[in-house]
Amino acid sequence: MHISWFRDISLADRPTVGGKGGSLGELQRAGIDVPPGFVVRTSAFEDFIAELERQDPVRSRVAALAADDLEVMGAALRELRARFDTAALPADLEQQIRAAYQALTETGHTPVVAIRSSATTEDGSDASFAGLQDTYLWVMQVDEVLRRIRHCWASLYSLESLSYRRRQRIDEATVAMAVVVQTMVDARTAGVMFTRSPISGDRSVITIEASWGLGSALVSGEVTPDRWVVAKITGEIPVRDISDKAICHAPAPGGGIEQLPVADALRREPCLADEELQALRAVGRQIERHYGRPQDIEWAIDRHTRRLMLLQSRPETVWANKELQPAATSATNPLLHVMSIFGGRQ
Repeated sequence: MHISWFRDISLADRPTVGGKGGSLGELQRAGIDVPPGFVVRTSAFEDFIAELERQDPVRSRVAALAADDLEVMGAALRELRARFDTAALPADLEQQIRAAYQALTETGHTPVVAIRSSATTEDGSDASFAGLQDTYLWVMQVDEVLRRIRHCWASLYSLESLSYRRRQRIDEATVAMAVVVQTMVDARTAGVMFTRSPISGDRSVITIEASWGLGSALVSGEVTPDRWVVAKITGEIPVRDISDKAICHAPAPGGGIEQLPVADALRREPCLADEELQALRAVGRQIERHYGRPQDIEWAIDRHTRRLMLLQSRPETVWANKELQPAATSATNPLLHVMSIFGGRQ
């Protein structure tokens, strides 16, 4: 089978479901509210690549591209991505995806989903592909789901993604892509939460950033979010920075998202109530305890049910990596620093 439901996977499955897929399964297993969905496993990607390579090489050709000739590299990658767009999916894989998508149907409505790349080397503590592969929001028809899955696979061969792999010295033969298909939350408010301060590294606080509508407006930098700093243990809120949120992202009628103006009465209003901040604090602490380390968390609040849903959790890396760096460089001779203090006196 090329399909795995979130409830059946965990972080241990990351080599076959990618970082996002493994994290979503882990969250659901930990009792966190996660929108339902499934993962198209890396085995599907491997089968698709195998079909392409019956015609022309893929991985070996990418590995052979010269890193110092960006023009040639870019042209080769564009040609490869065009092959992804036009190639048919293996028949058994297409059937499995169609059946899984149909299983997401609730109350007779067509499922509306997000299609998210889930690379096997992303969202770890040592390397992160965050932002380098594609995500598609508010996808409404199964044929569009099939098309966007191919686009996610193709995004593994963007110039940015390949350049990143070269810098990280990741072997092309080991790179694979899973794809998350997850029910969309029609968000009244969405945002991110850091279970340690992204500015100071303080682990006693949680920083929450949020804006009206879907979280894509915040992630893309198109809106300055509201920001709160909440004491992790006591729940006190010493920092409240409420911004002028002029725009929001909302579902477009035919699929996809659109940018809309925020009503004047809401632009300078906090997009979260204090009880919602406390609910975020509680779930942030729960997730951090589960993973045993600070987390970077995406979340949304449904505009109809007011239900808080978690969309993703990944390890915080900025301060974690700083803490791994040595405090000082060892000298060859441990007495040299003493001699330098005394000016080399005999």
